[in-house]
Amino acid sequence: MTTVGIEALNIFAGTCYLDVEKLAIHRGLDTARFDNLLMKEKTVALPYEDPVTFGVNAAKPLIDAMSPEERDSIELVITATESAFDFGKSMSTYFHDLLGLNRNCRLFEIKNACYSGVAALQTAANFILSGTSPGAKALVIATDITRFMVAESGDALSEDWSFAEPSGGAGAVAMIVSDTPHVFQIDVGASGYYGYEVMDTCRPLPDSEAGNADLSLLSYLDCCENSFREYQRRVGDVDFVSSFGYLAFHTPFGGMIKGAHRNLMRKVAKARPAAIEEDFQRRMHPGLTYCQRVGNVMGATTMLSLASTIDNADLSSPQRIGVFSYGSGCCSEFFSGVSRQESQDRTRGLGMEKHLGARYELTMPEYDALLQANHAVKFGTRNALLNTGIVPQARTALDRELLFLKQIDEFHREYQWLS
Repeated sequence: MTTVGIEALNIFAGTCYLDVEKLAIHRGLDTARFDNLLMKEKTVALPYEDPVTFGVNAAKPLIDAMSPEERDSIELVITATESAFDFGKSMSTYFHDLLGLNRNCRLFEIKNACYSGVAALQTAANFILSGTSPGAKALVIATDITRFMVAESGDALSEDWSFAEPSGGAGAVAMIVSDTPHVFQIDVGASGYYGYEVMDTCRPLPDSEAGNADLSLLSYLDCCENSFREYQRRVGDVDFVSSFGYLAFHTPFGGMIKGAHRNLMRKVAKARPAAIEEDFQRRMHPGLTYCQRVGNVMGATTMLSLASTIDNADLSSPQRIGVFSYGSGCCSEFFSGVSRQESQDRTRGLGMEKHLGARYELTMPEYDALLQANHAVKFGTRNALLNTGIVPQARTALDRELLFLKQIDEFHREYQWLS
Protein backbone atom coordinates (compact mmCIF):
# COMPACT_ATOMS: atom_id res chain seq x y z
CA MET A 1 0.00 0.00 0.00
CA THR A 2 1.20 3.51 -0.83
CA THR A 3 2.34 5.54 2.16
CA VAL A 4 0.80 8.97 2.56
CA GLY A 5 0.91 11.90 4.92
CA ILE A 6 2.52 15.24 5.55
CA GLU A 7 5.79 15.77 3.70
CA ALA A 8 6.37 19.28 5.06
CA LEU A 9 4.53 21.50 7.54
CA ASN A 10 4.82 25.10 8.69
CA ILE A 11 2.78 27.55 10.76
CA PHE A 12 2.36 31.29 10.63
CA ALA A 13 0.95 33.03 13.69
CA GLY A 14 0.95 36.64 12.62
CA THR A 15 3.14 39.56 13.52
CA CYS A 16 1.76 40.58 16.91
CA TYR A 17 0.09 39.11 19.96
CA LEU A 18 -1.70 40.01 23.15
CA ASP A 19 -1.00 38.73 26.66
CA VAL A 20 -4.42 37.29 27.54
CA GLU A 21 -3.97 37.66 31.28
CA LYS A 22 -3.44 41.39 30.76
CA LEU A 23 -6.52 41.40 28.52
CA ALA A 24 -8.59 39.69 31.21
CA ILE A 25 -7.55 42.31 33.76
CA HIS A 26 -8.19 45.09 31.21
CA ARG A 27 -11.71 43.77 30.60
CA GLY A 28 -12.38 43.19 34.30
CA LEU A 29 -12.94 39.46 33.88
CA ASP A 30 -12.95 36.95 36.71
CA THR A 31 -9.27 35.95 36.63
CA ALA A 32 -9.86 32.87 38.83
CA ARG A 33 -12.25 31.50 36.22
CA PHE A 34 -9.97 32.71 33.44
CA ASP A 35 -7.17 30.43 34.71
CA ASN A 36 -9.25 27.43 33.56
CA LEU A 37 -8.75 28.51 29.94
CA LEU A 38 -5.06 27.50 30.15
CA MET A 39 -4.26 30.34 27.72
CA LYS A 40 -1.17 32.58 27.65
CA GLU A 41 -1.23 34.62 24.44
CA LYS A 42 -3.37 35.18 21.37
CA THR A 43 -2.36 36.29 17.90
CA VAL A 44 -4.11 39.47 16.76
CA ALA A 45 -4.73 40.02 13.05
CA LEU A 46 -3.92 43.56 11.95
CA PRO A 47 -6.21 45.29 9.41
CA TYR A 48 -3.69 44.62 6.62
CA GLU A 49 -3.46 40.91 7.50
CA ASP A 50 -6.13 38.48 6.32
CA PRO A 51 -6.55 34.72 5.79
CA VAL A 52 -4.62 34.94 2.52
CA THR A 53 -1.58 36.70 4.00
CA PHE A 54 -1.51 34.24 6.90
CA GLY A 55 -1.75 31.26 4.55
CA VAL A 56 0.86 32.48 2.06
CA ASN A 57 3.29 33.39 4.83
CA ALA A 58 2.92 29.86 6.22
CA ALA A 59 3.33 28.16 2.85
CA LYS A 60 6.07 30.29 1.27
CA PRO A 61 9.04 28.68 3.11
CA LEU A 62 7.78 25.22 2.09
CA ILE A 63 7.39 26.20 -1.57
CA ASP A 64 10.75 27.99 -1.63
CA ALA A 65 12.47 24.81 -0.39
CA MET A 66 11.14 22.79 -3.35
CA SER A 67 12.80 22.34 -6.73
CA PRO A 68 10.92 23.62 -9.81
CA GLU A 69 9.97 20.01 -10.62
CA GLU A 70 8.60 19.45 -7.12
CA ARG A 71 6.58 22.69 -7.25
CA ASP A 72 5.11 21.64 -10.60
CA SER A 73 4.02 18.32 -9.07
CA ILE A 74 1.50 20.14 -6.86
CA GLU A 75 -1.79 19.31 -8.59
CA LEU A 76 -4.19 20.16 -5.79
CA VAL A 77 -4.51 23.26 -3.60
CA ILE A 78 -7.13 23.12 -0.86
CA THR A 79 -8.01 25.98 1.45
CA ALA A 80 -9.63 25.06 4.77
CA THR A 81 -11.34 28.03 6.43
CA GLU A 82 -14.43 29.59 7.92
CA SER A 83 -12.98 33.09 7.40
CA ALA A 84 -13.45 33.41 3.63
CA PHE A 85 -14.37 36.86 2.30
CA ASP A 86 -16.19 35.70 -0.84
CA PHE A 87 -19.17 33.37 -1.23
CA GLY A 88 -17.97 32.14 -4.61
CA LYS A 89 -14.31 32.78 -5.35
CA SER A 90 -12.02 30.42 -3.47
CA MET A 91 -9.01 31.79 -1.58
CA SER A 92 -7.10 28.88 -3.17
CA THR A 93 -6.91 31.00 -6.32
CA TYR A 94 -5.01 33.71 -4.43
CA PHE A 95 -2.66 31.14 -2.88
CA HIS A 96 -2.03 29.51 -6.23
CA ASP A 97 -1.17 32.85 -7.86
CA LEU A 98 0.91 34.35 -5.06
CA LEU A 99 2.97 31.16 -4.65
CA GLY A 100 3.59 30.83 -8.40
CA LEU A 101 2.20 27.32 -8.83
CA ASN A 102 1.58 25.28 -11.99
CA ARG A 103 -1.74 26.08 -13.70
CA ASN A 104 -2.58 22.40 -14.18
CA CYS A 105 -3.98 22.31 -10.70
CA ARG A 106 -7.30 21.81 -8.88
CA LEU A 107 -8.18 24.78 -6.64
CA PHE A 108 -11.00 24.71 -4.12
CA GLU A 109 -12.07 25.56 -0.58
CA ILE A 110 -13.55 23.56 2.30
CA LYS A 111 -15.76 25.07 4.99
CA ASN A 112 -16.81 22.92 7.93
CA ALA A 113 -16.19 24.99 11.07
CA CYS A 114 -13.09 23.82 12.94
CA TYR A 115 -13.09 20.40 11.25
CA SER A 116 -12.12 21.89 7.87
CA GLY A 117 -8.35 21.47 8.27
CA VAL A 118 -8.56 17.73 8.87
CA ALA A 119 -11.25 17.37 6.17
CA ALA A 120 -8.82 18.98 3.72
CA LEU A 121 -5.90 16.84 4.89
CA GLN A 122 -7.89 13.62 4.46
CA THR A 123 -9.18 14.75 1.06
CA ALA A 124 -5.61 15.41 -0.09
CA ALA A 125 -4.39 12.11 1.37
CA ASN A 126 -7.07 10.18 -0.49
CA PHE A 127 -6.15 11.95 -3.74
CA ILE A 128 -2.58 10.69 -3.28
CA LEU A 129 -3.77 7.19 -2.33
CA SER A 130 -5.99 7.01 -5.42
CA GLY A 131 -2.87 6.75 -7.58
CA THR A 132 -4.57 8.56 -10.44
CA SER A 133 -1.59 10.88 -10.83
CA PRO A 134 1.57 9.11 -9.63
CA GLY A 135 4.08 11.41 -7.98
CA ALA A 136 1.60 14.26 -7.51
CA LYS A 137 1.55 16.38 -4.36
CA ALA A 138 -1.12 18.49 -2.68
CA LEU A 139 -0.87 21.80 -0.83
CA VAL A 140 -3.31 22.19 2.05
CA ILE A 141 -3.60 25.58 3.76
CA ALA A 142 -5.78 25.82 6.85
CA THR A 143 -6.21 29.50 7.70
CA ASP A 144 -8.59 31.36 9.99
CA ILE A 145 -8.76 34.67 11.81
CA THR A 146 -10.90 36.21 14.52
CA ARG A 147 -11.34 39.92 13.92
CA PHE A 148 -13.10 41.78 16.74
CA MET A 149 -14.61 45.22 16.14
CA VAL A 150 -16.48 47.86 18.09
CA ALA A 151 -19.56 49.77 17.01
CA GLU A 152 -19.44 53.48 16.30
CA SER A 153 -20.63 54.10 19.85
CA GLY A 154 -17.64 52.18 21.17
CA ASP A 155 -19.78 49.24 22.32
CA ALA A 156 -18.66 45.73 21.50
CA LEU A 157 -20.39 44.11 18.54
CA SER A 158 -20.02 40.69 20.12
CA GLU A 159 -22.67 39.86 22.71
CA ASP A 160 -20.27 37.92 24.90
CA TRP A 161 -16.66 38.98 24.55
CA SER A 162 -15.79 37.42 27.90
CA PHE A 163 -16.07 33.97 26.28
CA ALA A 164 -14.64 34.61 22.82
CA GLU A 165 -12.18 37.49 23.02
CA PRO A 166 -9.39 35.94 25.15
CA SER A 167 -9.33 32.70 23.15
CA GLY A 168 -10.06 33.91 19.60
CA GLY A 169 -6.78 33.92 17.69
CA ALA A 170 -5.48 34.01 14.13
CA GLY A 171 -3.09 31.80 12.22
CA ALA A 172 -2.45 29.35 9.42
CA VAL A 173 -0.90 25.93 8.94
CA ALA A 174 0.44 24.91 5.53
CA MET A 175 1.07 21.28 4.61
CA ILE A 176 2.55 19.51 1.62
CA VAL A 177 0.76 16.15 1.37
CA SER A 178 2.42 13.38 -0.61
CA ASP A 179 3.57 9.76 -0.71
CA THR A 180 6.82 10.77 1.04
CA PRO A 181 5.49 11.67 4.51
CA HIS A 182 8.69 12.88 6.20
CA VAL A 183 6.77 14.75 8.93
CA PHE A 184 3.67 12.67 9.69
CA GLN A 185 2.79 9.32 8.13
CA ILE A 186 -0.96 8.76 8.30
CA ASP A 187 -2.18 5.35 9.46
CA VAL A 188 -4.26 4.58 6.37
CA GLY A 189 -7.75 3.42 7.25
CA ALA A 190 -7.26 4.04 10.98
CA SER A 191 -9.93 6.66 11.45
CA GLY A 192 -13.17 7.05 13.35
CA TYR A 193 -15.58 9.81 12.41
CA TYR A 194 -18.75 10.91 14.15
CA GLY A 195 -21.20 13.72 13.43
CA TYR A 196 -24.75 15.01 13.79
CA GLU A 197 -26.72 18.27 13.60
CA VAL A 198 -26.34 20.54 16.62
CA MET A 199 -26.53 24.33 16.94
CA ASP A 200 -23.58 24.78 19.30
CA THR A 201 -21.66 27.54 17.50
CA CYS A 202 -22.23 29.08 14.09
CA ARG A 203 -21.57 32.19 11.97
CA PRO A 204 -25.00 33.40 10.85
CA LEU A 205 -23.41 36.72 9.87
CA PRO A 206 -20.01 37.01 8.15
CA ASP A 207 -18.37 39.04 10.91
CA SER A 208 -19.89 37.56 14.04
CA GLU A 209 -20.27 34.23 15.77
CA ALA A 210 -23.20 32.95 17.80
CA GLY A 211 -23.87 29.86 19.84
CA ASN A 212 -24.10 28.16 23.18
CA ALA A 213 -20.78 27.64 24.98
CA ASP A 214 -22.09 24.90 27.29
CA LEU A 215 -23.66 22.98 24.40
CA SER A 216 -20.42 23.29 22.43
CA LEU A 217 -18.44 21.78 25.30
CA LEU A 218 -20.89 18.89 25.63
CA SER A 219 -20.84 18.23 21.88
CA TYR A 220 -17.03 18.28 21.88
CA LEU A 221 -16.88 15.75 24.73
CA ASP A 222 -19.50 13.53 23.08
CA CYS A 223 -17.73 13.56 19.72
CA CYS A 224 -14.29 12.99 21.23
CA GLU A 225 -15.48 9.86 23.02
CA ASN A 226 -17.54 8.44 20.17
CA SER A 227 -15.06 9.15 17.37
CA PHE A 228 -12.39 7.38 19.42
CA ARG A 229 -14.70 4.42 20.06
CA GLU A 230 -15.34 4.20 16.30
CA TYR A 231 -11.58 4.34 15.67
CA GLN A 232 -11.19 1.53 18.20
CA ARG A 233 -13.93 -0.52 16.53
CA ARG A 234 -12.38 -0.13 13.08
CA VAL A 235 -8.75 -0.69 14.03
CA GLY A 236 -9.19 -3.45 16.58
CA ASP A 237 -6.61 -3.90 19.32
CA VAL A 238 -6.35 -0.28 20.52
CA ASP A 239 -5.63 0.94 24.03
CA PHE A 240 -6.15 4.67 24.63
CA VAL A 241 -3.17 4.89 26.99
CA SER A 242 -0.59 2.59 25.43
CA SER A 243 -1.35 2.82 21.69
CA PHE A 244 -0.44 6.50 21.34
CA GLY A 245 2.79 8.08 22.46
CA TYR A 246 1.21 11.54 22.15
CA LEU A 247 -2.19 13.14 21.57
CA ALA A 248 -2.96 16.25 19.50
CA PHE A 249 -6.49 17.61 19.94
CA HIS A 250 -8.39 20.53 18.46
CA THR A 251 -7.82 23.23 21.10
CA PRO A 252 -10.38 26.05 21.29
CA PHE A 253 -8.72 26.66 24.67
CA GLY A 254 -6.61 24.43 26.86
CA GLY A 255 -9.30 23.78 29.45
CA MET A 256 -11.53 22.11 26.86
CA ILE A 257 -8.96 19.52 25.82
CA LYS A 258 -8.11 18.87 29.45
CA GLY A 259 -11.77 18.05 30.06
CA ALA A 260 -11.96 15.81 26.99
CA HIS A 261 -8.79 13.98 27.99
CA ARG A 262 -10.10 13.50 31.54
CA ASN A 263 -13.41 12.16 30.20
CA LEU A 264 -11.68 9.55 28.02
CA MET A 265 -9.22 8.54 30.73
CA ARG A 266 -12.08 7.99 33.19
CA LYS A 267 -14.45 6.15 30.83
CA VAL A 268 -12.07 4.25 28.58
CA ALA A 269 -8.92 3.78 30.69
CA LYS A 270 -10.63 3.74 34.15
CA ALA A 271 -7.75 5.90 35.39
CA ARG A 272 -7.49 7.66 38.74
CA PRO A 273 -7.02 11.48 39.07
CA ALA A 274 -3.24 11.39 39.68
CA ALA A 275 -2.67 9.14 36.66
CA ILE A 276 -4.91 11.36 34.52
CA GLU A 277 -2.92 14.49 35.39
CA GLU A 278 0.43 12.78 34.73
CA ASP A 279 -0.83 11.48 31.39
CA PHE A 280 -2.11 14.93 30.37
CA GLN A 281 1.23 16.57 31.10
CA ARG A 282 3.21 13.85 29.33
CA ARG A 283 1.13 13.12 26.22
CA MET A 284 -0.96 16.25 25.64
CA HIS A 285 1.06 19.20 26.86
CA PRO A 286 3.50 19.16 23.90
CA GLY A 287 0.52 19.75 21.60
CA LEU A 288 -0.89 22.46 23.85
CA THR A 289 2.31 24.51 23.87
CA TYR A 290 1.78 26.51 20.65
CA CYS A 291 -2.02 26.62 20.97
CA GLN A 292 -1.60 28.42 24.31
CA ARG A 293 0.35 31.14 22.48
CA VAL A 294 -1.82 31.56 19.37
CA GLY A 295 -5.42 31.01 20.46
CA ASN A 296 -8.21 29.26 18.62
CA VAL A 297 -7.65 29.40 14.86
CA MET A 298 -10.66 27.27 14.01
CA GLY A 299 -9.88 25.08 10.99
CA ALA A 300 -6.13 25.33 11.56
CA THR A 301 -6.12 24.51 15.28
CA THR A 302 -5.92 20.71 15.14
CA MET A 303 -2.96 20.93 12.78
CA LEU A 304 -1.39 23.62 14.97
CA SER A 305 -1.61 21.16 17.85
CA LEU A 306 0.00 18.47 15.69
CA ALA A 307 2.81 20.85 14.69
CA SER A 308 3.33 21.72 18.36
CA THR A 309 3.40 18.04 19.29
CA ILE A 310 6.02 17.17 16.68
CA ASP A 311 8.16 20.17 17.64
CA ASN A 312 8.02 19.52 21.41
CA ALA A 313 7.69 15.75 21.87
CA ASP A 314 10.46 13.24 22.52
CA LEU A 315 10.77 11.60 19.11
CA SER A 316 14.09 9.85 19.67
CA SER A 317 12.08 6.74 18.76
CA PRO A 318 9.08 6.74 16.38
CA GLN A 319 5.82 7.73 18.10
CA ARG A 320 2.21 7.17 17.11
CA ILE A 321 0.18 10.35 17.61
CA GLY A 322 -3.59 10.20 18.13
CA VAL A 323 -5.28 13.22 16.55
CA PHE A 324 -8.79 14.49 17.30
CA SER A 325 -10.61 17.14 15.28
CA TYR A 326 -13.97 18.69 16.11
CA GLY A 327 -16.01 21.16 14.09
CA SER A 328 -19.18 22.72 15.45
CA GLY A 329 -22.42 21.82 13.82
CA CYS A 330 -21.00 19.11 13.95
CA CYS A 331 -18.43 16.68 12.56
CA SER A 332 -15.47 15.05 14.28
CA GLU A 333 -12.70 12.58 13.57
CA PHE A 334 -10.10 10.64 15.53
CA PHE A 335 -7.21 9.36 13.43
CA SER A 336 -3.54 8.60 13.88
CA GLY A 337 -0.12 8.65 12.33
CA VAL A 338 3.55 8.25 13.10
CA SER A 339 6.27 10.87 13.49
CA ARG A 340 9.96 10.31 14.15
CA GLN A 341 13.19 12.17 14.76
CA GLU A 342 13.40 13.19 11.09
CA SER A 343 9.96 14.77 11.47
CA GLN A 344 11.12 16.94 14.34
CA ASP A 345 14.38 17.86 12.65
CA ARG A 346 12.41 19.14 9.66
CA THR A 347 9.81 21.12 11.62
CA ARG A 348 12.37 22.62 14.00
CA GLY A 349 14.42 23.68 10.99
CA LEU A 350 11.60 26.09 10.10
CA GLY A 351 11.91 27.93 13.43
CA MET A 352 8.25 27.88 14.43
CA GLU A 353 9.00 28.50 18.11
CA LYS A 354 11.36 31.34 17.19
CA HIS A 355 8.58 32.90 15.10
CA LEU A 356 6.19 32.87 18.06
CA GLY A 357 8.79 34.53 20.25
CA ALA A 358 9.57 37.27 17.71
CA ARG A 359 6.02 38.66 17.45
CA TYR A 360 5.39 42.15 18.78
CA GLU A 361 3.36 42.40 22.00
CA LEU A 362 0.52 44.88 21.64
CA THR A 363 -0.25 47.29 24.43
CA MET A 364 -3.88 47.55 25.50
CA PRO A 365 -4.29 51.06 23.96
CA GLU A 366 -2.85 49.73 20.67
CA TYR A 367 -5.21 46.77 20.77
CA ASP A 368 -8.28 48.87 21.54
CA ALA A 369 -7.39 51.19 18.65
CA LEU A 370 -7.30 48.17 16.31
CA LEU A 371 -10.89 47.31 17.21
CA GLN A 372 -11.87 50.54 15.44
CA ALA A 373 -9.38 50.17 12.57
CA ASN A 374 -10.76 46.71 11.72
CA HIS A 375 -13.84 48.32 10.15
CA ALA A 376 -11.69 48.92 7.05
CA VAL A 377 -11.78 45.22 6.16
CA LYS A 378 -15.25 44.09 7.12
CA PHE A 379 -16.87 41.33 5.07
CA GLY A 380 -18.14 42.74 1.78
CA THR A 381 -15.72 45.68 1.65
CA ARG A 382 -15.65 46.86 -1.95
CA ASN A 383 -12.79 49.35 -1.95
CA ALA A 384 -10.13 50.09 0.65
CA LEU A 385 -6.52 51.24 0.82
CA LEU A 386 -4.82 49.65 3.81
CA ASN A 387 -2.41 51.54 6.02
CA THR A 388 0.55 49.26 6.76
CA GLY A 389 1.92 51.94 9.07
CA ILE A 390 -0.46 50.87 11.83
CA VAL A 391 1.69 49.32 14.60
CA PRO A 392 4.94 49.55 12.54
CA GLN A 393 6.84 47.50 15.14
CA ALA A 394 4.64 44.50 14.29
CA ARG A 395 5.41 44.69 10.57
CA THR A 396 9.16 44.44 11.11
CA ALA A 397 9.21 42.18 14.19
CA LEU A 398 9.83 38.92 12.35
CA ASP A 399 12.81 40.14 10.29
CA ARG A 400 11.68 38.43 7.07
CA GLU A 401 9.81 39.41 3.94
CA LEU A 402 6.08 38.99 4.52
CA LEU A 403 2.94 39.32 2.45
CA PHE A 404 0.41 41.97 3.50
CA LEU A 405 -2.90 43.20 2.11
CA LYS A 406 -2.33 46.41 0.11
CA GLN A 407 -5.80 47.32 -1.06
CA ILE A 408 -9.22 46.10 -2.10
CA ASP A 409 -10.20 47.31 -5.58
CA GLU A 410 -13.77 46.49 -6.65
CA PHE A 411 -13.72 43.53 -4.22
CA HIS A 412 -10.45 42.16 -5.67
CA ARG A 413 -7.74 41.89 -3.05
CA GLU A 414 -4.26 43.05 -3.97
CA TYR A 415 -1.18 42.14 -1.92
CA GLN A 416 2.40 43.30 -1.50
CA TRP A 417 5.62 41.84 -0.08
CA LEU A 418 7.27 43.97 2.60
CA SER A 419 10.32 43.44 4.76
